[in-house]
Amino acid sequence: MSDSPQPYRVLARKYRPRNFRELIGQDAMVQTLGNAIRRGRLAHAFLMTGVRGVGKTSTARLIAKALNCIGPDGQGGPTIDPCGVCEPCVAIAEGRHIDVVEMDAASHTGVDDVREIIEAVRYAAVSARYKIYIIDEVHMLSKNAFNALLKTLEEPPAHVKFLFATTEVNKVPVTVLSRCQRFDLRRIPAEMLAGHFAHVVEAEQVAAEPDALSLIAQAAEGSARDGLSILDQAIAHAEMGEGEPMVTAAQVRDMLGLSDRGSVRRLLGLLLEGDTAILLGAVRDQYALGVEPLALMRGLLELVHAVTLIKAGRDIASPGQSLEEREALADWASQIGFGPLHRLWQLMLKGHDEVASAALPIEACEMALLRVMYAATMPDPSDLARMLQGGAPMALAAPATASAAPVPAATPGSQLPVTFEDLIEAFWQKGKGQLAQELHDSVSLVRYAPPELDYRVTPSLSSDFLGRITPALREVTGVAWKVAQSDATGAPTLLEKEQQQRADTRAEILETPVVKAAMAAFPDAELDDQLEQWSAEA
Repeated sequence: MSDSPQPYRVLARKYRPRNFRELIGQDAMVQTLGNAIRRGRLAHAFLMTGVRGVGKTSTARLIAKALNCIGPDGQGGPTIDPCGVCEPCVAIAEGRHIDVVEMDAASHTGVDDVREIIEAVRYAAVSARYKIYIIDEVHMLSKNAFNALLKTLEEPPAHVKFLFATTEVNKVPVTVLSRCQRFDLRRIPAEMLAGHFAHVVEAEQVAAEPDALSLIAQAAEGSARDGLSILDQAIAHAEMGEGEPMVTAAQVRDMLGLSDRGSVRRLLGLLLEGDTAILLGAVRDQYALGVEPLALMRGLLELVHAVTLIKAGRDIASPGQSLEEREALADWASQIGFGPLHRLWQLMLKGHDEVASAALPIEACEMALLRVMYAATMPDPSDLARMLQGGAPMALAAPATASAAPVPAATPGSQLPVTFEDLIEAFWQKGKGQLAQELHDSVSLVRYAPPELDYRVTPSLSSDFLGRITPALREVTGVAWKVAQSDATGAPTLLEKEQQQRADTRAEILETPVVKAAMAAFPDAELDDQLEQWSAEA
């Protein structure tokens, strides 16, 4: 009789960690457990929490092996590095050890299921050092089941350990949490996942492009199991060459409906340039290639977020990032202000949600991007108020262009901020939010004649303001300023002006015939303080 071939095991099961060295991305937890085992300070209950696929159940099984390992010679004790060859280690790995009981709380939710555990814990382990109960998705237990477990969980016999795993720790009662040693398993970084997948494809005798593994790692969103499932699919999707199959980035994009980063950068560039026809054509081209509209919106959101982080001074360079992408992001960050970037983000986020729920996703995507193109550079409420007060003519906003993005600050030889409000905006654009807020809230202006600034000290102004504002003005505008504190009567601060304006507007509304009639009819009624929102909507 010929031996039957071994059934295929999916990668997510085949490469489940067999020891703590293979458990990637959870170094802090492994160190804590190792110290506890070495010092003999073992808790009686452990709770593993985290998103799907980060290793909660695998960690519980590894802890069971670590506590029950007896070593190759049968004389060993608990260890953070179980041998993997002794009978307890082998039996636990194969899921057949009589003293390690796994229960799925999703299908055993009732008090009767917990009662069986309570009855069984009284008896000593049959062959292992500890009797261990692993309860997966423990948050699915009913309220009565949790209550029944509490007393045993707090004072279990010395030979019993409880290991809980859950993706929704907020649903676990506080009374249970307080009786457990909790470990929060982190999302695994994409770079670490890509390295892990590289070892997997090598062991599977499959060739894969580094970019393909990076795409799979990003799509996994921190989950090793999700990433291995996608990799399994990618290997099946790969074309067979002369020898081993080859997983390419293009195939992965096609399989997942992703757009390559270069195409997304081109779309953002077209969006900022304001070329409607070319933008819509590029969107349809990506759709024809199989790119999902939702993935397109997500890619644009990620780019805007990256540009904002660079503008805020954060280094987001990664090994998989091309030089072309770094230069493009840096260029946009130098040209676009924080205000337009914030509006771009909000508009695209709204568009993303609309596409996700739309009956016509590609049409919703096009409409959302058109709205972004024409609304991203609309003036914010404060700018609009200054324009109205100054009598400036109103015009429809033109499409957002990179070249038309606001200049962060004046440079030597260029025009200095004309108004005090313009100066504050320049501080915001340069990332000096704290000083900008102080100028707005606490500076009583006596004289503003760039590059000269006189102000009166107010109680809310810090004592070191003069020493901080003088060099900051030079840095922001590129020009040395003459700054002085004055004893003369200064104008109200901008914050005080805004508060007075709101009070005046409120008083005007209360004096209108309709409101006065409403107040007379309903004496206990109060006017809802939503004036700023009304002004912005108007």
